[in-house]
Amino acid sequence: MPIKIPDSLPAKDILLAERISIMDESTAIKQDVRPLKIILFNLMPDKVTTETQIARVLGSSPLQIELTLLRTDSYVGKNTSEAHLYSFYKTFDDIAHEKFDGIIITGAPIEHLKFEDVQYWDELKKIMGWANTHCYSQFYICWAAQAALYHFYDVSKRLLDYKHFGVFPHKRLDFTHSITKGFDDIINIPVSRYTEIDEQAVIDHDDLVLILTSEETGAALITDQSQRKIFMLNHLEYDRETLKGEYDRDTDSGLKTPLPHYYYPNNDPNNIPNMNWRAHRNLLFLNWINLVYQGTPFNLDTL
Repeated sequence: MPIKIPDSLPAKDILLAERISIMDESTAIKQDVRPLKIILFNLMPDKVTTETQIARVLGSSPLQIELTLLRTDSYVGKNTSEAHLYSFYKTFDDIAHEKFDGIIITGAPIEHLKFEDVQYWDELKKIMGWANTHCYSQFYICWAAQAALYHFYDVSKRLLDYKHFGVFPHKRLDFTHSITKGFDDIINIPVSRYTEIDEQAVIDHDDLVLILTSEETGAALITDQSQRKIFMLNHLEYDRETLKGEYDRDTDSGLKTPLPHYYYPNNDPNNIPNMNWRAHRNLLFLNWINLVYQGTPFNLDTL
């Protein structure tokens, strides 16, 4: 079943070229089904790239999904054109009266800041609180996962002396959890962050379950006991060359960012990176969509 996105969204042509099924408004309303209503609260500077990555994995679901793009109102970045933002994105006031099956909140390259020093921290807290009662499930990625763990459970983060950067092997700690159904014992996941959370605080918390971890980069995937909050601290949604783009950007800016670990064949940046996380990327998001589909009421007003 296709994903419904605006006709002129830049992601449309990319997804069509990849044979991801999409549909327009007129086609969607003819189908006698209720689509899953999913919000993408996009905090990343390059919103076009991120919305394409998320639409790609949601579009591989057999269910019809209606994607709503959300941006901050208290802060407008400079890396995405205002024309794009005002054409395709809504603000919280536009959707506050609605209910949704799920919300995905992305990371943001602001991890060096204390949460309280982030310009849109109050707005983010308001939306996370709203999502508890207006979205059946919440999926937090990278910095947003750290922010939500801090806000809801007082799990702190700490700044590293170096950057966790590359595609690192992770192991499963729970082989029965629905969010990792079908996963292998070892999972490769792109990682790109200067911070990590207190993994022991997660283990000690009665309402949190640590699902995936890495010996090199720490906690990766966490859920709450209800399985309605998902915290992915890394980037399974990344494309093949996303880490390459970050490395090239940092190098061009004069930053001494190390070569991404376990990424380039023979550790040579002239080689095309291998993409060895695609299957688990799709599984993670499809498992989440299935959890949402199985749990959310048909009438969202009863949430």
